[in-house]
Amino acid sequence: MIKNSSLWIVSDVDGTLMDHSYDLTPARETIEILQKLSIPVILCTSKTASEVKVIRKDLNLTDPYIVENGAAIYGESLDKLNGEIILGIKYEFLEEILCFISKEIDYKLIPLNNLTDQEATKLTGLKGNSLNLMRDRHWSMPFLNPPSFLEEKINICCKKFKVDVYKGNRMSHLLSTNSNKGKAINALKKYSNIQNIHIIGLGDSPNDLPLLLNSDIKIVIPGIDGPNLNLIDQLKDLEFILASEPNGYGWKSEINKLINKLELI
Repeated sequence: MIKNSSLWIVSDVDGTLMDHSYDLTPARETIEILQKLSIPVILCTSKTASEVKVIRKDLNLTDPYIVENGAAIYGESLDKLNGEIILGIKYEFLEEILCFISKEIDYKLIPLNNLTDQEATKLTGLKGNSLNLMRDRHWSMPFLNPPSFLEEKINICCKKFKVDVYKGNRMSHLLSTNSNKGKAINALKKYSNIQNIHIIGLGDSPNDLPLLLNSDIKIVIPGIDGPNLNLIDQLKDLEFILASEPNGYGWKSEINKLINKLELI
């Protein structure tokens, strides 16, 4: 079972829970407090299930986790569904669609998985087996960010193929229109059958917009150079909290404030 709590922490990982050197240290103590309070910490990330399993083990998390930008949900507690909820379409189909879009816009869109080890390490900072875990992708298609002047053309093509593109800080992600972080949150809420769930959502880039739009409390985590201005612009008409510190330090600070405000300790 998912912890029978009406308060969920749903958090992006890269750039939010940890910085781009993959340091989880700042958030550890706060996560331990949340576990003692039986508040679920649901990771909601563009990472693969293979990558998140390592992080969950490191943080001693047992809650369900949303991967590949909301294309799939996994977890031991999803026992009625053999441990998974799949919202996306297969990687191979998305690869074909990306190829079709490339031809339509006359610009080669390059999948993340097609980069050499050296190129992938330069982009992501990952090395060795971590690259293998990153490439173990089944339901989404990350690709190198195209020039901004092509984005409108790409979005027009996406409608034809019933896919969406979500742009992150370092790459874009091609997904089925049936999947994104927000749709995954709602699928997990429906499965849990817990009434009046209150979600604290944390993210740092535009691909977290569906996560934040489906959260009751929206927290934007800045990077060391400040917040993603594109994300801020998309949230400008909504109430949200901008953390005062970057990455995991901002995550820790804002969650601690909310725990104290809600008088949970």
